[in-house]
Amino acid sequence: MTHVCDTRALRTAQQDGRALAAFSVYNLEQTQAVCAAAEELHAPILVQAGSSAFRHAGRGPLAALAIACAESARADVGVHLDHATDVDEIRACLAAGYGSVMYDGSALALDRNIERTREVVELAHAHGAWVEGELAGIAGDEDASGAGPSGALTDPDAAARFVHGTGVDALAVAIGNVHGMHAGPPALDFDRLAEIRARVDVPLVLHGASGLPEDALRTAVSLGVAKVNVNTELRRAFRAGLEQALADEDDLTKHGDVTKSDDLTKLLAPARDAVREVALRWIALLSGTRVTA
Repeated sequence: MTHVCDTRALRTAQQDGRALAAFSVYNLEQTQAVCAAAEELHAPILVQAGSSAFRHAGRGPLAALAIACAESARADVGVHLDHATDVDEIRACLAAGYGSVMYDGSALALDRNIERTREVVELAHAHGAWVEGELAGIAGDEDASGAGPSGALTDPDAAARFVHGTGVDALAVAIGNVHGMHAGPPALDFDRLAEIRARVDVPLVLHGASGLPEDALRTAVSLGVAKVNVNTELRRAFRAGLEQALADEDDLTKHGDVTKSDDLTKLLAPARDAVREVALRWIALLSGTRVTA
């Protein structure tokens, strides 16, 4: 199938009151799992092989893996670069075939952020790719499961200025969401989200969705969020599946039924299946697709 490499899928989802699930991946098994879930539900998704994951797997290998899985999937799967701050990295991923990139200039002053993001937009659009931008930094650690307090919130006036000045195709919003799991009951500022939606004409993106109540997610989608990032729950599912496979093998070993094996597929397959189950739930929730037994 073709990549989700333009904003039509995002805008269509927004118009229909749906959102694309964007899954952060670190290895082959996670990538296979989310693509399999997309195939099962016949729903478009985004695979996020991003900057932080490159530190583990290497940019070239992980990018190639993600693109290969997306191209072979029997569903519309786009490959997205998440939280990039290095323009050279963005350029390399666009050359590799990424359909979209996020330039995270949230640490910069607004004027500088606008200037740099506009440069990325021009670069990406020349490759036929779309760009997600960000104003206020979203609190927490995208690679760790711990939680932190919410950071600065997106100012609607600044958001309007940013979108107009950069030409971005999507805007990540900070409305009380954090990367990782929430330390307590989340308090998303839906009034702020509605005001942002009224001021900008591009699809909105919610980072840090893991652990949010389904009602909160549905409300966010109804207010213009068309892309929802999922990371922590996938990592936890992968670990849980792996731990269960190890525990099952240990139990059989204790009873003398088997000896410990070095067959990694017997350990990795349950981890992949666990990630697929989480991805199915997220896709169904955001797209309104029914999961069949």
